[in-house]
Amino acid sequence: MRRHLFRWVVLTFLALGIAAWAQPAVNPPEWTRPMEPFRIVGNLYYVGTADLTSYLFVTPNGNILLDTGLPENVPQVEANIAKLGFSIKKIKILLNSHAHYDHAGGLNAVKQLTGAKLYASPADAQLMARGGKQDFAYGDRVPYPPVKVDHILHDGEQVKLGGTALTAHFTPGHTKGCTTWTADISEQGKLYRAVFVCSTSFPGYKLVNNAAYPGIVSDYERTFSVLRSLPCDIFLASHGSFFGLDQKAAELKKNPKRNFTQADPNPFVDPAGYRDYVARSQAAFEAELRRQRASKFGKSN
Repeated sequence: MRRHLFRWVVLTFLALGIAAWAQPAVNPPEWTRPMEPFRIVGNLYYVGTADLTSYLFVTPNGNILLDTGLPENVPQVEANIAKLGFSIKKIKILLNSHAHYDHAGGLNAVKQLTGAKLYASPADAQLMARGGKQDFAYGDRVPYPPVKVDHILHDGEQVKLGGTALTAHFTPGHTKGCTTWTADISEQGKLYRAVFVCSTSFPGYKLVNNAAYPGIVSDYERTFSVLRSLPCDIFLASHGSFFGLDQKAAELKKNPKRNFTQADPNPFVDPAGYRDYVARSQAAFEAELRRQRASKFGKSN
């Protein structure tokens, strides 16, 4: 019981960005722990690990992969795709939530395996090209194989393939080019609005008088405004701990026939959870901002 309570507290702190530490010296085990792949809804599949998410969109004209996880996660992602009956070679487009090593670290390897085109925001494209180095928060401490972006996105741009369309919403703060994706997905004649949150956490970030990122506060404030404005049925994100991946996947497994009704809905349909996540994240950010403004962080260097 105590172990489960401790894990819940840690995951909550990570999700809200309350933690004062930077990227961990040792990766959490959930980042590489295997997870059985499954279909979420329509043509959307989960192919990531227990916490680092990877999403596969299957279309008649090839597939789209959103996030790869760590470099060492790529074989797991490839195996998960194969378990579902697909081939990693069919990936035509690579997308990314943000250019940190735990989400973009495997992009270079997947590009080499597939020849897929990588799409990214302008700011994160630069960070990817540097392999995560010169990050405003982590410097050169968490590098990964550099990767070249093939297409620079603009805010609100749609990426389309085989009847599937994903829209890029720039939600900077966690990285300067953090991108939240949305997509409309159909199943059994019903349309679901899916939101893939980049991240709203600020682990150890200097929010006040940050010479490396002077606009960090205004960017976070804009991000919360954007997230509040997005319609959401299916709540997903870059970390499974943000949206209760383990519990929802287990619940989904209990209903393999997937004939979801209003009385027995798809557990990933969670608009209330999405609104709560955004509200709690913003409250945590504002509390940390007040704390830093009242402390030594509020003084100019």
